[in-house]
Amino acid sequence: MSPEAPSLSRRSLLRAGATAALGLTAAGCGFSSDSASDAADRAAAESPIDVKVDGDLVYFNWADFVDPAVFAGFSEEYGVKVVQSNYDSMEGMAAKLNAGNRYDIVFPTAKWAERLSRGGRLRRIDHGRLRNAEAVFGTYDYFADPWYDPRSAHTVPFTMYKTGIGWRRDRLGDLTGSWDDLWNDHAKGKVFVLDDRDEVLAIGALRNGLPLTTESPADLDRVTDTLRSLRPRLRGFSSDSYNNLLNGNADMTQAWSGDMAAMLAQAKDPSVFGFETAREGAPVNSDCYAIPADALHPGTAMLFIDYMLRPENVKRNIEYIGYPMPVRGTEDTYAALVEPFPQCLVTAADLRDDMFFRNGTATGEKARDAAWTDVKAG
Repeated sequence: MSPEAPSLSRRSLLRAGATAALGLTAAGCGFSSDSASDAADRAAAESPIDVKVDGDLVYFNWADFVDPAVFAGFSEEYGVKVVQSNYDSMEGMAAKLNAGNRYDIVFPTAKWAERLSRGGRLRRIDHGRLRNAEAVFGTYDYFADPWYDPRSAHTVPFTMYKTGIGWRRDRLGDLTGSWDDLWNDHAKGKVFVLDDRDEVLAIGALRNGLPLTTESPADLDRVTDTLRSLRPRLRGFSSDSYNNLLNGNADMTQAWSGDMAAMLAQAKDPSVFGFETAREGAPVNSDCYAIPADALHPGTAMLFIDYMLRPENVKRNIEYIGYPMPVRGTEDTYAALVEPFPQCLVTAADLRDDMFFRNGTATGEKARDAAWTDVKAG
């Protein structure tokens, strides 16, 4: 029997619109500094990490994203404590790092991993010092040289997921496999979209055949026009996607695949729910293990990454969080978990389709912030 899944969805508190408020635009990456201490950290970031216990693990991640039994096993095996802190958005993570808080391991999404590594804020990770890394990089060649971190020099992939539509089959029947389904008249007033700038703007972009993270003012006008027509049909913006479906608040919701997989463990009758990815395109993303340049215990962090990559721990964590992890030998575990929702599977082809959200220019990010504000205001 798998462990009980967490009761809240993975990103239930995500508020990506905070980007504008925090001023973390891509041009400066939110991580630039000229201080002497930061320069020293950047120089140290390139030095090899000795893989050994060098203190307790100071861990910073989304809440409920590692099975507590895995933490307990790591602590027992290595004789260390796991000191946990959690963030509710990538912007929140960046704000803590910029405020001088020091962590041994963080879990940025792909585009935030790029910002951190370009800003000199991550330690170099020698995969040859991780006994279990070959199960990732020897099988999932995409991660051998991903766009966000050349040669995965500063990261190891943690999870993968994509975005689609979850819905109540018992109320709406079958859908058509398109983002147009969000405009379904039968669901009007009971539709949610994610409270996430990039994800919502992507609906309008993909529906109009535009680049996923377009910065063009003309494109963004088309995107906002499209989303304005959806706005009166919405019940709201919420990233607590599966609870909205489970409790009946939503008949349909934009959703992350991993949250829909986690919902299967909570649903009394999974057959009344469905999950689809749209034929116009489905955004794909991944979270990464990363060690900040100023980590006090990087050796313990390396041990933790290697421990997490053991197949038995990967399988346990997949069953707990509902997200696939790119480690050879664990694929059947996830396939069995999402058998009712096969479109939750993330394949090598999905990764190569280049449907990741990318960092933009300072001007482009401001334009996307303005478009998001317009959409939310209705």
